[in-house]
Amino acid sequence: MSITKHAEWIGMQKASEAVAFTLKEMRNYAHPGMTTKQLDNYGGQILRDLGAKSAPLLTYGFPGWTCISVNNEFCHGIPSDGRILEEGDLVNIDVSAELNDFWSDNGGSFVLGEDINGHQNLIDASKLILHKAIYNIKGGVRISDIGHLIETEAKKNGYKVIKNLTGHGIGKSLHEEPSEIANYRDRFNTTRFKKNSVVAVETFISTISTYAETLNDGWTMVGNKGGFMAQHEHTIVITDGKPIILTETNEIWG
Repeated sequence: MSITKHAEWIGMQKASEAVAFTLKEMRNYAHPGMTTKQLDNYGGQILRDLGAKSAPLLTYGFPGWTCISVNNEFCHGIPSDGRILEEGDLVNIDVSAELNDFWSDNGGSFVLGEDINGHQNLIDASKLILHKAIYNIKGGVRISDIGHLIETEAKKNGYKVIKNLTGHGIGKSLHEEPSEIANYRDRFNTTRFKKNSVVAVETFISTISTYAETLNDGWTMVGNKGGFMAQHEHTIVITDGKPIILTETNEIWG
């Protein structure tokens, strides 16, 4: 969406604050020995208390309030009573929601407890790449140039990007134009970022895979060559200068 009224600005702020707070609280609440369903229920209650509705549930009928992916699961992991979190797990939580007809989206990967499996470097790279990408976005910049930046930075750090997972426009629905903000230079995408528009920018930084494939459950995605992936995401408003990060309070850079 493009923000043209003060009421739209306030609406996006409130929706973004809701998803950011939920993500932060879920990350702080997560601990070894709990199930991903317990963690999801905790996040779902926060959203309800804030008057927000789960975006994946509302839009797609997703079987959970939030997406929780663990270890080799790249994204869209289904919260489960059978999945018990363990020390050193690579966990990704993606929280998106609707509040008073405005939609916002954010996510982040983190190591649960001690980094006994050596995932922290991947996570740190994803965070830094997202930060650099976002602060290079302003009105008039080609979307493909930001994709090129993300992939270049990933390669510098010894990683790859997932080419079929992208960021997207957001605001009055979960996915809007621009429909794809890729993590690589898509030479066929000549679209430019527009001032005052709202987008969700995401990194998809991988150890060995370049595409994500859907498992038989119809939701969970894993790498085409295996390995691990870190994702970090903010919803932002594009300006002529520095972008406004609506979900900054999630503290994923923190």
